[in-house]
Amino acid sequence: MNTTPNPLLADGELPAFSAIAPEHVLPAIEAVLADYHVEVERLVADPAARDFNSLIAPLERLEERLGRSFAPVSHLHGVKDSPQLREVYSAALEKITAHSTELGQNRELFLATEVVRNAPAFAALDRAQKTIVDDSLRDFRLSGVALEEPARSRFREIQNRLSRIETEFEEAVLDATDAWTRPVSEVELAGLPDSARTMLAHAAKDKQRPGHLATLKGPVVQAILTFADDRNLREVVYTAYNTRASEQGPHAGQFDNSARIGEILALRHETANLLGFASSAQLSLADKMAGTPERVLSFLRDLAARAKPVAEHELVELRAFAAELGIDDLQPWDVAYASEKLRERRFDFSEEDLKPYFPLPQVVAGLFALTERVFGVRLVERHDVDVWHPDVQFFDVLDADGRVRAGVYLDHFTRAGKRGGAWMDVCRTPLLDGANSRRPIAFLTCNFAPPGDGKPSLLTHDDVLTLFHEFGHGLHHLLTDVHWPSVGGINGVEWDAVELPSQFMENFGWERVALDSFAKHWQTGETLPQALYEKMLAARYFHAGLFLVRQLEFGLFDFRLHLEFEPTCGQRTLEILDEVRREVAVLPPPAWHRGPHAFTHIFSGGYAAGYYSYLWAEVLSADAFAAFEEAGVFDAATGERYRREILAVGGSRPALESFIAFRGREPEPDALLRSYGFAA
Repeated sequence: MNTTPNPLLADGELPAFSAIAPEHVLPAIEAVLADYHVEVERLVADPAARDFNSLIAPLERLEERLGRSFAPVSHLHGVKDSPQLREVYSAALEKITAHSTELGQNRELFLATEVVRNAPAFAALDRAQKTIVDDSLRDFRLSGVALEEPARSRFREIQNRLSRIETEFEEAVLDATDAWTRPVSEVELAGLPDSARTMLAHAAKDKQRPGHLATLKGPVVQAILTFADDRNLREVVYTAYNTRASEQGPHAGQFDNSARIGEILALRHETANLLGFASSAQLSLADKMAGTPERVLSFLRDLAARAKPVAEHELVELRAFAAELGIDDLQPWDVAYASEKLRERRFDFSEEDLKPYFPLPQVVAGLFALTERVFGVRLVERHDVDVWHPDVQFFDVLDADGRVRAGVYLDHFTRAGKRGGAWMDVCRTPLLDGANSRRPIAFLTCNFAPPGDGKPSLLTHDDVLTLFHEFGHGLHHLLTDVHWPSVGGINGVEWDAVELPSQFMENFGWERVALDSFAKHWQTGETLPQALYEKMLAARYFHAGLFLVRQLEFGLFDFRLHLEFEPTCGQRTLEILDEVRREVAVLPPPAWHRGPHAFTHIFSGGYAAGYYSYLWAEVLSADAFAAFEEAGVFDAATGERYRREILAVGGSRPALESFIAFRGREPEPDALLRSYGFAA
């Protein structure tokens, strides 16, 4: 009999990652859910438990405990996956989903919460407490609390199935990404910078193969498509990457997400219908700023009307230039390559010219120095923290008085078993409730090229912006003054406003005064030369139209897919995508392109009918940063006001109210156009 304490049930400040094993997962989650169930039964049976302190606060504590047990599991599933972990993660997620659905349909708990809302004492609650109660009642309704049988049971079945199939979707993408490799000959390496060659050599070494190996990891794909002179190599990599998890390409059918896409859309649509919404897009907007489908579509199409002519002009120029390179029929796998060559000619610089000035340790130190100067908090590394990989770092976040208020893990480098992209996630939610005091803790994960051959990890400028972006999410969580899990940090913030703090932070990566604190040559210590900075700045809006129409394609496709789903017509995924491309795209990809099959953002990542949020929030972030441009990039008073009115309040009030409190007015949409270099 195993009597070792379960690390997922420990009450420590931080998870004991080295002690967590797959066999711990289900016993821990089952134990926590059993306790949760018993406590809910006790609360609804106690007629005295009908105020915030006796009903809502205990529920917040229960939710914090569940998150404390599952967050490390979810994180390991993303950064250190294994077949054993995958199996128990999926099973645990199903149990949590079933619990969440059952809780959302608990009518006794709903009625008890209504009593709290309608009692005279409600008026005396603070803003965060009132928001928790109101959000809870809304979430009950969106969880089907009013449904009668058989709709109640069907709703539960759907949520359980969705949780399983969305996980399967993400895992298929990860498996398809990891399954494909291709040896790259010396001749095919032509054009690739040393950093990319090193990356491909590392990939070969990891697979115990000689020479160089192309993979479908993001940094490798980006390097090959941008720099490889060999057009056939670019086409092969582009094809493999853009047919992942589909019925096309080199692994056709092996990891195919086609049926999963159809089932996910159908189940989401059925969920919405059960709750009285005409579509899953309308259900999605029930707790977002945008409010109505018409407003979302109008926002996206207005941007498209302004961006597409710019993109068309950029494409005409690019085709003409590509012909000079000997590419007479510009194809999608040529675009990044030709664009980089045109950028080099027009602005006389390459992204590779910048990389020596962005060694990762220096960039992180500069980001931390900026954070202290603008927001008044210091980050201090701790070396006594249990981590999941030797490369991972942990930092305490200290207020000006030296008090530790939060903590953050940084996991920078790409590796096998780690999903692609970059993200911030919650490790610990904030809770300040008597003895149950928890500091907010965040995970910040990227996929940068690791150090090698005596060099530190050297970032592209895009990598720098990615780091700043995710750190902006982190600050939103770490600097909260709201210590209730439901509305503290990033929790409870409208989904189409949650990108405000992340996109806001990216702006510092363009400012000379900010860059001077960290953009220094890794060998000589020389700051980024002014001439190179001016070239970088001049190139900032290079092909902004092409970039923006791509984002609009994603946003319109996602929203229309969920808005227009009709069970009798099937999923229509590729048909709608073709229609969207005819509306906004300027260089449609080949017919075999299967981007939706790896679109984890909308099929497994929480952005369903919400991908437009990136552009919606960019209006907010561009306008918010304009306040710093007006007052001074490092203006402490503006930084303190931004921290107080945007970051500290978390989800305790509507995002629009927070924005107005900071800016003194509603956001101006033209700020987004200015941020892309378009005339407003």
